[in-house]
Amino acid sequence: MGTVPSALKHCLSYQHLLKEQLWIAEPSAAAHPAQELEASGLPEYIKIVEVGPRDGLQNEKVIVPTDTKIELINQLSKTGLPAIEVTSFVSSKWVPQMADHKEVMRGIERYPGVQYPVLTPNLQGFHSAIAAGATEVSVFGAASESFSKMNINCSIEESIERFEEVTKSARNMNIPVRGYVSCALGCPYEGNVVPDKVAEISKRLYSMGCYEISLGDTIGVGTPGSMKKMLEAVMKEIPLSALAVHCHDTYGQALANILTAIQMGVAVVDSSVAGLGGCPYAKGATGNVATEDVIYMLNGLGINTGVNLCAVMEAGNFICTALNKKTNSKVAQASFSTGTTN
Repeated sequence: MGTVPSALKHCLSYQHLLKEQLWIAEPSAAAHPAQELEASGLPEYIKIVEVGPRDGLQNEKVIVPTDTKIELINQLSKTGLPAIEVTSFVSSKWVPQMADHKEVMRGIERYPGVQYPVLTPNLQGFHSAIAAGATEVSVFGAASESFSKMNINCSIEESIERFEEVTKSARNMNIPVRGYVSCALGCPYEGNVVPDKVAEISKRLYSMGCYEISLGDTIGVGTPGSMKKMLEAVMKEIPLSALAVHCHDTYGQALANILTAIQMGVAVVDSSVAGLGGCPYAKGATGNVATEDVIYMLNGLGINTGVNLCAVMEAGNFICTALNKKTNSKVAQASFSTGTTN
């Protein structure tokens, strides 16, 4: 069998436990038939958008070597994840960690069936991304005027004008565009953000051609209650099938907020391997919700993701070792605490 990675050994040695807890999804032996999910109102399938390589690493103070970023993405590509956000084509002046975006984009192995979106704040970034081989891009707006100015150095209205240029060019080239709305549940500068404002920005992004709108709790202050109110407002303006949620776990509410969203029918969830992340322009914004923890919860609900949890844990172990930091994933912490890993 050859050398087996330590985390995988751990998973294999606890096969009986893993299957009981649905750590490894086996469609043929699903504990929750589709009829039960339908009766519960939960989606049968949740698409996981892995944002670790971009949103997870952008806030690291020490520059991560390009080869390490490429290896992380390649490992994640083997897990069954359908979408991996690779990098951001922004000015290195604003986000130094993403200065190697071209090298990363050109260096990764592309797996069939996996999307590799990149962030593009403007037309210049879009053209650079396409030249580097990008086949999907994202634009990132905000529901807060102050955050927009701090994060992308322009007003909300100015950002919308930039995004329209991007979506127009993308449409002409048949490039799909995903839209982000930051501060959907609160702003580090303005405090509360009214749901109607989130709905307004979401509608404008969707109307200009973004196929999907990811609603971000940028500083992790949301609760199931505020998530429900925000989604109710947004769902009046754009189709439920076009929505995703992007939760940070600053106050420990991320999984509860995600569960609330999927109970309302949202079927796309952003997450970050090992819970890496933060925002350089949002003080106090700790890591994204960990991909490992989201998958564990969804497996327990009998919801298919197509993602191998053990493989994600291995990728998380790799990047945490490279960064010399502890994983933020509770599932990984519990799994590696038995002494079977070094």
